[in-house]
Amino acid sequence: MATDVLVPTLGESITEATLGQWLKKPGDAVKADEPIASLETDKVAVEVPAPVAGTMGDHVVQEGDTVAVGALIARIEEGAGATAPQNRATAKAETPAQDPAHAVNPGGPGENPSLAEDPHAPMPGQGQDSSSDLGLTLSPAVRRVVLEHGLDPSKIKGTGKDGRLTKDDVLAAAKAQKTESAAAPAQTPAPAPAPVTTSAAGERREERVRMTRIRQTIAKRLKDAQNTAALLTTFNDVDMTEVIAARSKYKDLFEKKHGIRLGFMGFFVKAAALAARDVPSVNAYIEGDEIVYHDYLDVSVAVSAPNGLVVPIIRNADKLSFAEIEKTIADFGRRAKDGTLKMEEMQGGTFTISNGGVFGSLLSTPIINPPQSAVLGMHRIEERPVVRDGQIVARPMMYLALSYDHRLVDGREAVTFLVRMKEAIEDPTRLLIDL
Repeated sequence: MATDVLVPTLGESITEATLGQWLKKPGDAVKADEPIASLETDKVAVEVPAPVAGTMGDHVVQEGDTVAVGALIARIEEGAGATAPQNRATAKAETPAQDPAHAVNPGGPGENPSLAEDPHAPMPGQGQDSSSDLGLTLSPAVRRVVLEHGLDPSKIKGTGKDGRLTKDDVLAAAKAQKTESAAAPAQTPAPAPAPVTTSAAGERREERVRMTRIRQTIAKRLKDAQNTAALLTTFNDVDMTEVIAARSKYKDLFEKKHGIRLGFMGFFVKAAALAARDVPSVNAYIEGDEIVYHDYLDVSVAVSAPNGLVVPIIRNADKLSFAEIEKTIADFGRRAKDGTLKMEEMQGGTFTISNGGVFGSLLSTPIINPPQSAVLGMHRIEERPVVRDGQIVARPMMYLALSYDHRLVDGREAVTFLVRMKEAIEDPTRLLIDL
């Protein structure tokens, strides 16, 4: 008896998705509730669980196809093969994976099985350096980077969901390999120069990869923001001396008590909450011919995920403690990497904070997240010469950028908002006494 596998309900107002990756191929044994496919929606990747235990039947749709909620995507033969062994290392490769966030890894939490232990991986010595062999276990983006750097994926530890390889994992391995290669000449005699191969000197390659649904949505929303809002950015810089001193003084006690590190985001979220009280238009948005003001601050925090940038929401951030803010952000970061953020966690938001400093950005002009009217851009901290009491001294400085919708927020209000934030960061006591 066969059981239909249908596209599950994906959230309010979401009626379709893209079949990103099949996690099980025809003939594989599956357990009840085991993920068998990954769907890409406008916001997150959603795994489709097996409704029953049995053997995976034929795929009704292919990777990259658009599917509606409730549509049939596969069938599972109940009972037969339900207890079949999971190690199918000799299985023949079929459809290449498409989801850059997922490369199949059967290991559970804490395990680090090699690619050869994967049930869909080619056996050692069966041409693991070819794109066709890599295609079953690695997404196109990950496969491309593996081939470009000539790496062995079985020797790279995956940090994605269930230990799957991500693009960042491969890039980190490539960087480590370069470091080892650079140190090698100092330890061993230099080999004789290899003959130059002119055939590869002028080689030019192209690869077409279909945009994920998340990336398509990001592109559309950002362009809509440019077309609709009257965007403008104002800047200021902030002396991070006092915040750094506070973190250094209390970081050990904070982590011991709350089980989480004290970061910079807690200070900036609290400072934004104070500033928004003085400049409520920054925390408002336009709806038709009306302005919607909020007496709460729901902060969208830009988080990097394998498929693109996502913005989960810190609800009622103005009422949360430093520890609650840091725990929420850390949890978002982990689940964004794993692709397990829920749809409702990214819906809403009244103000956005984007920290480009973690990637080394010195200055930027962030784009607002519609329908919000403002976004704060944080940047890297670096020592710069500044004048204090008539003396030139080196201080850890950070540039802040506030992009805003000039239809709602006046220039005076935008500058005032940044000044209030600057005052709170340079004198964190203000955060405690509500100044």
